[in-house]
Amino acid sequence: MKVNQQDTITALATAAGVGAIAVIRLSGKNCFTILNTVFRTKKEKVKDFASLPSHTIHFGYLVDDDKTIDEVLCAVFKNPHSYTGDDTVEINCHGSSFIQQQILELLINNGARLAEPGEFTLRAFLNGKLDLAQAEAVADLIASTSASSHRLALQQMRGGFSTQIKILRTQLIDFASLIELELDFSEEDVAFADRTKLTELVQQLLSVIKKLRESFAAGNAMKNGIPVVIAGKPNVGKSTLLNALLNDEKAIVSHIAGTTRDVIEDEIVLKGIRFRFIDTAGIRPAKDEIEKIGIERTHEQLKLASIIIYMLDANQTSPADLQMELSALKSQLTNTNVMLIPVINKIDTLKNDLQLTAYKNLENIIFIAAKKQLHLDQLTNKLLSFIQSEQTSNSDTIVSNSRHATSLSNAEAALQKVVDGIKDNLTTDLLAFEIRDALQHLGAITGEIYTDDLLANIFSKFCIGK
Repeated sequence: MKVNQQDTITALATAAGVGAIAVIRLSGKNCFTILNTVFRTKKEKVKDFASLPSHTIHFGYLVDDDKTIDEVLCAVFKNPHSYTGDDTVEINCHGSSFIQQQILELLINNGARLAEPGEFTLRAFLNGKLDLAQAEAVADLIASTSASSHRLALQQMRGGFSTQIKILRTQLIDFASLIELELDFSEEDVAFADRTKLTELVQQLLSVIKKLRESFAAGNAMKNGIPVVIAGKPNVGKSTLLNALLNDEKAIVSHIAGTTRDVIEDEIVLKGIRFRFIDTAGIRPAKDEIEKIGIERTHEQLKLASIIIYMLDANQTSPADLQMELSALKSQLTNTNVMLIPVINKIDTLKNDLQLTAYKNLENIIFIAAKKQLHLDQLTNKLLSFIQSEQTSNSDTIVSNSRHATSLSNAEAALQKVVDGIKDNLTTDLLAFEIRDALQHLGAITGEIYTDDLLANIFSKFCIGK
C-alpha cells in the first residue's frame, strides 16, 4: 500500500446502506480548506474551520455551488488530537444512500480522494497515535461478535499486549548494545556483556514469551469461536444434541443410522463465549462412497477441534465399550490439549439406573437425554470450563492474532539459540545475530520494525471507512 500522507482522504465511516444518519470522515492537511468551500451556515456565512476549537460541533449545510445537498453537523478534530493525528472532520448527514454519494463526490471534486481500506487507521499508526498491534485490535474490535472477543480486542487496543512486548524488547536492547560494543572492540578481546546475566535475562524473556505464545490457542478460539465437534457412532443422538443446543431444527434427525453424511455447523454464545458446534457423520465402516467421504470429514474436524463431545447410546454401551472407543479416538488426535467430553445419551430410555452405576468408577462422564433436553446445563457448564481453564484471569494478556503468535514463536526460537550459544561459547558476532533476530521479531509485533508489504497486508483487511 503506497500512501501519500499529503493527500486529504474521505470515506463513509458508518455502514453502507440507508439509515437515520451517516458519518463521512474527511482527514488530511487540506480538510479544513475543503470544508470552508462547501459548508454554509444559516446566514450563508462561510466558517473558517481552521480557526475553530478542536472537538467542537457545528451546524450548517453542505452546498455544491448554489445547490444545497444536506443539513449536517460537522465535528472538528485538530491535529494531533484526532484519530488519525491529522486535521479531521466527521460530517454527520442524513442516511440516504443518495445523500452519502453526493457528499463524497462533492468532497472529491474539491480536492479530497477516496480513502483506501484501513487508511485512516494506517495514518494513525504512521503518526504515532497507536502501534501496529493496537491498529490490528481496532479491526478485531469492529469484527467482535461476543463478549470474550470484544474484551480481548479492547484490551489489546488499549495497549496491554503492546506494553508487555515493549518491556521485553527494551530489556533485550540494553544487553544487545553491550554485545554490539564488544564487536567494536573485538581486537582487544574485551567482554562488556556478562554472559551469566545475559543467560538469566534471556531465560526470563523466554518464560514470558512462551506464556504469551501458548495463550494463542485460547485467544484464537475466543476471537473466532471455540470449535466443538460432536462425534460418535451413528444414531447415538449427535444431531438431536446439536438441535437441542441451538434450539433449532438445524440437522435432520432420523432413526435410520447414518442420516448425517456431511459436516453441519452453527454457532451459539454461552455467557459471552462463542462456540462453533460441528455435527459430524457417525464413525463406522462406510457402506458407500458418500458415507466414506462424510466419515473422512469427521476425522478432519476432530483434528481441528478444541473440544470433542463424544457421544454414546446408554442402551448400547458398557464402561468397557466407552474406554475402548475413547482410547481409539485419542490415538487419532494430533492436538494433545483438546478437551474430550464423554457423553452418555438417551438415559431417559433406560428401564433402571443399574446401567449408569456401572460407570461410577469413571470420571468426567455426563449423562443426558438430548431429546428431552435433560442435563444439558451440565454439558454447557463443562464447555465453559474449557475457557476458564485456558484463561487464568482477566488481567492476563492473551494473544489472539496469528501474526503475533508467529512472531513470538520466531523470537522464542532466536532467544533459545542465544542460550544454547552461550553454553557452547558461541562467538560474539553470532550471538549478536540471534539477538538482532529476536529483536526484529518482537519489533514486528508493535510495528517498530515493518515493511510496506506488511502494512499493505494488514490494512487491506480493514473496511474503507476505518
